[in-house]
Amino acid sequence: MKINLSNAVKFESRHNGPTEAEIAEMLEKIGATSLEELIEQTVPESIRLTRPLDLPKAKLESEFLADFKKLASKNKVFKSFIGMGYYDTFVPGVILRNVLENPGWYTAYTPYQAEIAQGRLEALINFQTVVMELTGMELANASLLDEGTAAAEAMTMLHSVKPRDKKNANKFFVDEKIFPQTKAVLETRAEPVGIELVFGSIQDLDLTDPELYGVMFQYPDADGAIRDYSAIVAAAKENKVLTAFATDLLALTLLTPPGEMGADVVVGSAQRFGVPMGYGGPHAGFFATKEDFKRQIPGRIIGVSVDRAGNKAYRMALQTREQHIKREKATSNICTAQVLLAVMSSFYAVYHGPEGLKNIALRTHGLAKLTAEALRNLGLNVAGHSFFDTIQIRMSDVSRERVKGLALAAEMNFRYENDSIFISFDETKTLEDVKTIVSIFASEEGKHTLNLDELVENLNLELPEALVRKSEYLTHPVFNNYHSEHEMLRYIKRLENKDLSLVHSMISLGSCTMKLNATAEMIPVTWPEFGQIHPFAPMDQTLGYQELFSNLRTWLTEITGFADTSLQPNSGAQGEYAGLMVIRAYHLSRGEGHRDVALIPTSAHGTNPASAVMAGMKVVLVKCDEKGNIDVADLKEKAATHAENLSALMVTYPSTHGVFEEAIQEICETIHQYGGQVYMDGANMNAQVGLTSPGRIGADVCHLNLHKTFCIPHGGGGPGMGPICVASHLAPFLPGNPIVKTGGAQAVSSISAAPYGSASILPISYAYIEMMGGDGLTNATKMAILNANYIKERLEGHYPILYTGTKGRAAHEMIVDCRGFKEFGVEVEDIAKRLMDYGFHAPTVSFPVAGTIMIEPTESETKAELDRFCDALIAIREEIREIEEGKFDKDNNVLKNAPHTAQMVLTGEWDLPYSREKAVYPLAYVKEHKFWPSVRRIDSAYGDRNLVCSCIPVEEYAQESEAV
Repeated sequence: MKINLSNAVKFESRHNGPTEAEIAEMLEKIGATSLEELIEQTVPESIRLTRPLDLPKAKLESEFLADFKKLASKNKVFKSFIGMGYYDTFVPGVILRNVLENPGWYTAYTPYQAEIAQGRLEALINFQTVVMELTGMELANASLLDEGTAAAEAMTMLHSVKPRDKKNANKFFVDEKIFPQTKAVLETRAEPVGIELVFGSIQDLDLTDPELYGVMFQYPDADGAIRDYSAIVAAAKENKVLTAFATDLLALTLLTPPGEMGADVVVGSAQRFGVPMGYGGPHAGFFATKEDFKRQIPGRIIGVSVDRAGNKAYRMALQTREQHIKREKATSNICTAQVLLAVMSSFYAVYHGPEGLKNIALRTHGLAKLTAEALRNLGLNVAGHSFFDTIQIRMSDVSRERVKGLALAAEMNFRYENDSIFISFDETKTLEDVKTIVSIFASEEGKHTLNLDELVENLNLELPEALVRKSEYLTHPVFNNYHSEHEMLRYIKRLENKDLSLVHSMISLGSCTMKLNATAEMIPVTWPEFGQIHPFAPMDQTLGYQELFSNLRTWLTEITGFADTSLQPNSGAQGEYAGLMVIRAYHLSRGEGHRDVALIPTSAHGTNPASAVMAGMKVVLVKCDEKGNIDVADLKEKAATHAENLSALMVTYPSTHGVFEEAIQEICETIHQYGGQVYMDGANMNAQVGLTSPGRIGADVCHLNLHKTFCIPHGGGGPGMGPICVASHLAPFLPGNPIVKTGGAQAVSSISAAPYGSASILPISYAYIEMMGGDGLTNATKMAILNANYIKERLEGHYPILYTGTKGRAAHEMIVDCRGFKEFGVEVEDIAKRLMDYGFHAPTVSFPVAGTIMIEPTESETKAELDRFCDALIAIREEIREIEEGKFDKDNNVLKNAPHTAQMVLTGEWDLPYSREKAVYPLAYVKEHKFWPSVRRIDSAYGDRNLVCSCIPVEEYAQESEAV
């Protein structure tokens, strides 16, 4: 046998599921002679690319990791004392290995199907409890994108809930000592919706101003100072002015919480609770408020409900409250969270417990206090205000530059502003670091380094009495029982085992693209060269990141057929908003600021109209025809009607109905004819890459869901990344940052807090593109279309398929119509819950058409897995037929009682009209690998009527134990 030394396995063959033999079988089933014929029947010829993607040659996994290590080494990991909301932290090894690096956690989907998501829902309840108790507030959500966007959500929510006496008030005062990146995001979000921002000193705050509706403080502030705001908040209440605090969870273990000062909203970042800085993200922003605002709070809330058996169970509470469902009436487009990072932070709090967190805070404060006293003893001008972890040293320009040089030589980064140096401490810093810092300043002052022993011996907590926390926190057993690693490991695994993820089976969610998140793509995320970099570190320490950004921007620009890319938006919804803000800026630059009408098809995702409203636009809906396509005649009529004020069309392509609309170029030309711009939602890019592109169809800007098409995992509901790619005339307006230069010459202000969004997860998409290459990416798109059409062919005859293209093909997803089953008492929810008994997560339910399921298999699933899924749906169709034929009662059957738990079939009398085996082992394959839902069907209405969003009280645990 001849030896071929080049016979290495391409990554593409690992990423794409079907083998060559399976491809042939699937093509035969769907009636196509080749993949090329299938693509010709699916993608209109007029929009097909005329050349292959110009991307680097595909690398083997081993090649990529070796080369990427060299790129990573160009980043310099200095000790960061920069602060400003980003701090080094120790990620406990048990959390690093078993959560962040564990596909059981990072490949799960948003917990819409609560019965198979109880583990992460419990972890999120823990997160909400941590936030509520440390901030002293009554209610918290399950995280937002970052501190800056959480602050912006506070500003807009308070505007929407202001008292009637203030109905015309639009002024929002912000303490000038707020973090600059937060200030920039507030500026971005305020202007389009008519909020007047006022930045100033608290001393200049006039609470009697009738135009003032809200105030925001930073506590501790950007200078590190802490103060008692109780009197100001009380005066604000007298004047019917609402108050918001941006704060730090670790500091609140020692400091009086804002809730005890009377705050209406408290926001911040949970990053320093065990999540790497990652050059800016991803991190879990938090948002806490009063129960009065439970129906206005942005994002998601996890609540406690009960299942059919009366057992406590968790679910996403008040789901219809999610802002994007309100469409054009929304004040927020937030439809995602940072679940994986919130889970990490909640486990960090569980692992350390209240005493452990307090000790970390005391040690952090102690190091800062020791340094301040030592520097004062050297004769330096250390600011005299009270502080938690950040000290301020005032120095001349010359001295400051010399200190900077000495600090850099010691591989330390301080913050340098105006006449001051700021030094922020965290849990990773040591007494040796303090000695080095003191020696740096002593050297600059020409003095001998002090002996710190006496200062260390006399260190005490000496904060103003009004600022010392006296209330308890985290008293629940969950924060007090798992402090040994063994117990913590078991707790993490216990929760993980309650959740279905991609490690169990395919998750066929339409529009959400749950594809392989390859291990080789994930490995670099936890390298210190990417994780331990502060977002405002000096540029010459981040050359590896800059090379990564440059290459990734080039590749994404090529894939989309545009001219430039911004990597800043840190979710798909943020990408939508960024794209519209860029369009808005373009019109303003041309003296056409009156262009404020956004045309949006009725089939669009709910975040589209919400984003348009946030960008200051008026939404005009465009009809869809009976085939699910945009009604071109209606579009042309409305474009003409609003010609003078037409700003943009928002369109998803392929359509939300899973079809490549033939008229897309005509649609784009119509918008351009009237001076508008075309924004393309990138949710369905998995059907475009290498075959067509947003630029090719005539769009001007698109966002990309890197957590979909480009393999960043969903993490149970986040993180996400939503970069925008733009045509050349929009490139000057790409978003900037107040600290790190990003964006175009006429950049819109910040969309996200960090300059490059959630930078530390960009290596995942970078790795995917590098290892697939242009041909591999194109083949993946073809395979996604093949897999979808194979499922369509197998299900036809059993279920109606709602929409197809002109030649009878689906794109990469399809809509299965289940509305006809209502006649027999079967709802689409029953099918979704019954799929759990077969070991599958439901497809997308009732979107974009109520009573349907939208299926997207992705290219990563093998024929065997596709067949298992189809077999399950076909078996469920037979179970529905049994109801149709009267064999089972409409209200008491295997679908209505689904899902079936182990407890249900193993204990007590079995009085159901079908066998236990039919309930839990409906097909033979299920016996080989059974996934057991941990609770029965959850009562959603009960959870909304009895909203409980924190850990279940100890007394209820005791009651349940007694009942057992």
